[in-house]
Amino acid sequence: MTNKPTYYLFLLLLGLLIYEPVLLLAQTTSPRLVLGENYRIHPSEVTQTEVFIVKNPLDDNNLFASCNTLTFIPFFISEGIYTTENGGAQWTGTDSCTGDPLQFHGGDPGIAIDKNGRFILTRLGRSPFVGLYSHYSDDNGRSWSPQLAISTDDLERASIASDVNSNSPYYGRTYAAWVKFAHPFPVMFSFTNDGAEEWSIPKAINNPPNRSAGGDLAIGTDGSLYLCWAGVTESSPFKEIHVGFASSDNGGDSWSTQEKAFPMNGITGLLPDKANIRVNGLPGIAIDQSGGERHGWLYIVTGQKDLLPAGSDPDVVLHRSSDGGQNWSEGIRVNQDEINNGKTQYFPTVYVDDYGGVDVIFYDDRNTSSDSSGVYLARSTDGGDSWKEFEISDHNAKPQPIGGLGQGYQGDNIDLTATATTLWPVWMDNSSGNYQIWTSPIEFEDVDGVEETVSRDIFELYQNQPNPFREETQISYSLKSKQQVKLTVSDGYGKPITVLADDMQAAGAYQVNFSPTQLNLRPGLYYYSLQVGQLKTVKKMLLID
Repeated sequence: MTNKPTYYLFLLLLGLLIYEPVLLLAQTTSPRLVLGENYRIHPSEVTQTEVFIVKNPLDDNNLFASCNTLTFIPFFISEGIYTTENGGAQWTGTDSCTGDPLQFHGGDPGIAIDKNGRFILTRLGRSPFVGLYSHYSDDNGRSWSPQLAISTDDLERASIASDVNSNSPYYGRTYAAWVKFAHPFPVMFSFTNDGAEEWSIPKAINNPPNRSAGGDLAIGTDGSLYLCWAGVTESSPFKEIHVGFASSDNGGDSWSTQEKAFPMNGITGLLPDKANIRVNGLPGIAIDQSGGERHGWLYIVTGQKDLLPAGSDPDVVLHRSSDGGQNWSEGIRVNQDEINNGKTQYFPTVYVDDYGGVDVIFYDDRNTSSDSSGVYLARSTDGGDSWKEFEISDHNAKPQPIGGLGQGYQGDNIDLTATATTLWPVWMDNSSGNYQIWTSPIEFEDVDGVEETVSRDIFELYQNQPNPFREETQISYSLKSKQQVKLTVSDGYGKPITVLADDMQAAGAYQVNFSPTQLNLRPGLYYYSLQVGQLKTVKKMLLID
């Protein structure tokens, strides 16, 4: 059991704070802030790598993380099971999934929590149990069902996701997608309607002209399915040359497929400056389910180089779609350091939070030597048009390959999820002597609360309390001098709902109660803005059931 640090994080400003994008004055480039105190969620002597994290749709305080776990003497490979039931104050778990047969686990976990709070884990099996197998747990990962075969093909790690939106016609269905290691290397698909007690017969969703690699899933609030993967060359090093995309509006019964949704030039290969660790540029996908102005937008991130907007060194590139994947934007370079500066960004993952923020984490060596890496968060609140960056690791590490697991292997994934108040990144880091899962919980009010210095000389608008809220919340602000003030609440699309204050006010502190009950507001994202003279700043708040 690991105790969380006595405080989640502290905020250290490096350089000048820049203007908040929502202010109506001039804007400039994003700041670099250092956030957090990092900690391991389950310190041990077992190697933990290739990490994932999900939240319980029934309980924001309940998180489930997993990874590849292994020892060499004696040789053992499995899947770590790490959970918190109190919002990260304590983590418990074990370095092995206990579902039978223990000796034939093959790692490469995919994890989800379904509408009933059931934990579902998929993994690879070892001979004689080659293929993809699942387990489930109804007691927060303390015990697990015996293995159930989904596929007995030779295959790649599966990505899984569960439909937890009660308005969806497929509410409660959990999906799995993976690449089959046999010509033509198609993306395969299966689902379960009963919490992994039975799975549908796997089927191929594409017939690729090039090999497929990777695969990541996203689910819309209406039950629509979205899947992306990399199309790679036919021979080693299997270069990633385009992103494939498929969508389904009938629970996966049929698919609309684009084998070449947009081109890419992935970073598949070795990083010589980092002890020849193996990297990839495999795409990850996320969907905006916030109910805001970009509700339903899709975002795909990749690791690329030598194809604009990526430079000659590895960069993070994002493409977005506002029409369900029918059309995709040109690439957007996520990392904001100078292009072609010789710095390396790799292993990006993307998540869209309840406020519509697009959050991307990745390894980054811009502030350390080329043999080392830290971890960064890039966050956009305007759909990727602009980005703020935060260094979320409080130390750097020197990655090294893990011997005996293939050339350069150190794990291929890091991950990110969020509750209503907190971003939860996880990554692998060998600074303790072997690879372990690290995290640094990040409060939204810290990453979104960087306000213009000029405005602070005149007024300050504070985060509403409580947030999220149900029946009532308090909005506070302060004025440094007598000013004309207008305090407005708007819906998720920016349309004003009510004006809470509109008059000349003296210097001092103010608190206004806001109750959604009288306005018959539905749960969702809302904005409140304070205009003081010609300055205006906006914050977000979340109304819940």
